[in-house]
Amino acid sequence: MGSEPPSSPQLLEEGVEDDDEELSGGEESDLRVSSGRGSLLTRRGITLRVLLKDGLVEPGDGVLSIHYLGKKFVGDLLCDGKIRWLETGQIFNSPSAWATHCKRLVNPAKKSGCGWASVRYRGQKLVQYKTTWLHKYQPSAGEMNLASEGEEDDEDEEEVIPDLGLIQRRPDRERVPVRYCNLGMRDVQRDPHTLVELSAFSAINRFQPFNVAVSSNVLLLMDFHCHLTTSEVVGYLGGRWDTNTQLLTVLRAFPCRTRLADRDAASAVEEEICQNLFMRGLSLVGWYHSHPRGPALPSLQDIDSQMDHQLRLQGSSNGFQPCLGIICGPYYHGNQGVASTITPFWVVPPPEQRPNDYGIPVAVEVTYVQDNFLTSDVLNEMMLLVDFYKGAPDLVQFGQHWSPEISVLDKMKGSISGHAPKDQAYVQILEHVYSQLSGAH
Repeated sequence: MGSEPPSSPQLLEEGVEDDDEELSGGEESDLRVSSGRGSLLTRRGITLRVLLKDGLVEPGDGVLSIHYLGKKFVGDLLCDGKIRWLETGQIFNSPSAWATHCKRLVNPAKKSGCGWASVRYRGQKLVQYKTTWLHKYQPSAGEMNLASEGEEDDEDEEEVIPDLGLIQRRPDRERVPVRYCNLGMRDVQRDPHTLVELSAFSAINRFQPFNVAVSSNVLLLMDFHCHLTTSEVVGYLGGRWDTNTQLLTVLRAFPCRTRLADRDAASAVEEEICQNLFMRGLSLVGWYHSHPRGPALPSLQDIDSQMDHQLRLQGSSNGFQPCLGIICGPYYHGNQGVASTITPFWVVPPPEQRPNDYGIPVAVEVTYVQDNFLTSDVLNEMMLLVDFYKGAPDLVQFGQHWSPEISVLDKMKGSISGHAPKDQAYVQILEHVYSQLSGAH
């Protein structure tokens, strides 16, 4: 993640917290002999080496992972309980040493790694393996203050779809947006779900560095996807970037049909999307996600993720390529009428003299291009989405009422009609899709 691989494996102690200090083999053995299985082995004594010796985890390549602010880090669990980071080959003594190092690469203001709560072994947090060990060998310990001794749980960190790092978050709760000027420097105590009002380019004495044109079919499919579930959704945007005209054209939306915990399915969906982009001669030009019941404004997480996506798409070349972020708010009662609020945004890096500030989220002016007809690709994606969410507990109850006069289904129809193609034949096609939703519960 930006650092050069060392010439040989390097042992790093950086960021080792008290609760994660590694014991030498002799100390670990003495602790067991003196304490015995029936007495309390302190939480500081439960190390990866302990879990390995008792068979709760096994060494392996790529079995450890950290997801933090849009970044994914993968590591090997070695036979001696140490961790080797795949990116550089560096070796770390403990989960906290590795987590602290990785998180500081993304967020220099991060003070600790919260390693056992952040590092996952085969998708499950390591702290849960500590709990299993205690229940197995020290039943009387109960939970044994697993949330104490300085081990905070990073529950507010976002879950990430593999590889491209797009975020899936928890359902929205009521959040009051703040102004960017009131944020100040990064603060680890600040709620990462805090919403931030968008600035205008003119307000920060800048011009929008690119033009954007978005196909109406993109909006239609994206709006449809966001309406289907009470959970947040995420998807990619495909299109083209013309360096001569500085025009970003968004031509296709690619919804991610995945569940939060289903990593295997997420990888397969991403691979399929990458192939679709390649087959159509399109590039990845952005991403979208929903705030189902909240304002379509970026959170602090969204700002960091968008900044990361911008850097990722630009790559190592000196050329500029924009990455568009879009937030869709389908069921926020502060919206005007039945239409979803759709917010294109971009993030300007903080001033050089204030590198620890958040990026500045700015509103992007977009030209919406009306499509003449509903393509078969869009229709097929809509049917796949219906099949994916059909019968799911988070499928929206379309028979319920959005307001005293209008059902949720009619509310969705009204919103999507704002992106309707010129060819009115789409009406019957969409009615077929809606009929599938009516019987989906």
